[in-house]
Amino acid sequence: MIDRKDFVERFGGVFEHSPWIAERAFDRGRISGPLRSGDVHQALCNEFRAASHDERLGVLRAHPDLAGKLAISGNLTRESKSEQAGAGLDRLSESEHARFTELNERYMADFGFPFIIAVKGLDKDDILRAFETRVANDPTTEFETACTQVEKIAGLRIADLLPGDDT
Repeated sequence: MIDRKDFVERFGGVFEHSPWIAERAFDRGRISGPLRSGDVHQALCNEFRAASHDERLGVLRAHPDLAGKLAISGNLTRESKSEQAGAGLDRLSESEHARFTELNERYMADFGFPFIIAVKGLDKDDILRAFETRVANDPTTEFETACTQVEKIAGLRIADLLPGDDT
C-alpha cells in the first residue's frame, strides 16, 4: 500500500495544480489495494465531483490557455507542455495563433476560465473546431463540459503514471 505522501507526490498533479484532490481522496479512504489506473482515476474524479462549485472552478482556472501566454513564455507544467506540443499547438502559424488568442480571450470573458480540452489524439484543426463550437455554449453546459475534459485529462495522465496497467 502506498503512503499518503507518496500518493500525493505521484498523483497530486494530474488535476492541474490541485494536489488537494489526491490528498482528499487518500484521506477519505478512496484508495486501497494495488494502484490500478481505473481505480485511481475513479477515486480522484469522485473527489473532484464532490468538491464545491468554487473548488472545481479553481481547478478549471488552474489550466493554461491553449497556445496562450504561458505556452509562449515556456511556463507550462511539463504535462501541459507535452500535451500541447503533441497536438501541434507549439507550431502554429501567425494567423492560427491570432485565432487561438481571439478565441481564448472571448472564451475567458464569457466563462471565466480557460478553454480546456483533452488534446491527446487531436490536432490543431480538431481543437480549433471544438473551440469554435464550445465558445457558443451557455455557461452551465460549458462548465460541465470543461469538468468532463479535466477528468479525461486526469485519466490520460494517470495512465502515463501507471504504464502497463490496462484496467
